[in-house]
Amino acid sequence: MTIVSPSILSANFSCLGADCRMVLDAGAQMLHYDVMDGHFVPNISFGVPVLKSLHKAMPDAFYDVHLMISHPLQYAEPFIKAGATLYNFHLECEDDIQQTIDAVKALGCKVGLTIKPGTAPEALEPYLDQLDLVLVMSVEPGFGGQKFMPSALDKLRWLRAEREKRAAHYLLEVDGGVDAKTAPLCAEAGADILVAGSAVFGAADPADAVRQLAAL
Repeated sequence: MTIVSPSILSANFSCLGADCRMVLDAGAQMLHYDVMDGHFVPNISFGVPVLKSLHKAMPDAFYDVHLMISHPLQYAEPFIKAGATLYNFHLECEDDIQQTIDAVKALGCKVGLTIKPGTAPEALEPYLDQLDLVLVMSVEPGFGGQKFMPSALDKLRWLRAEREKRAAHYLLEVDGGVDAKTAPLCAEAGADILVAGSAVFGAADPADAVRQLAAL
């Protein structure tokens, strides 16, 4: 069984709360909350107020917050106070990685690191023992609906082997182009968590799409 983290960037914003409740009721164990600043990626998405509102309405949900921003350090406290369960930022950001990890942990939040398609997983080695999660991007961050990059599978395999070697405890997550065809490949390569946006919220029956992914 895999963990499904539907990307609410693909939800219907006119009924965002209802869409989130629907996928949670269908068995999704997380809500993937993409934050974009228009600088690190060429798009802008949600901020602190939307997360705060969702958390108020659904306080028991696990908010898998993915920061596609240049300066995650300065936003750690606002997002964590707003309800982030896991604060996951990019290795390629402009802030000091260790300082940001320390700040997130000091705020009592789980911490993750993400790598873009062009970044080798070995770049994460100094931090792996401190992480709760590693996210492998299988598309370029910033937009939904992109085609899955198979190179992500080798990264997942390497990170799974490294986890075993270190006896580490981080979960492996994959995001981008995950659907009924690519999800089994990701699970086989070591992904514990599947982020799916279009494949869930663009499906004729989003709840059934969640159930099918979770059954892998």
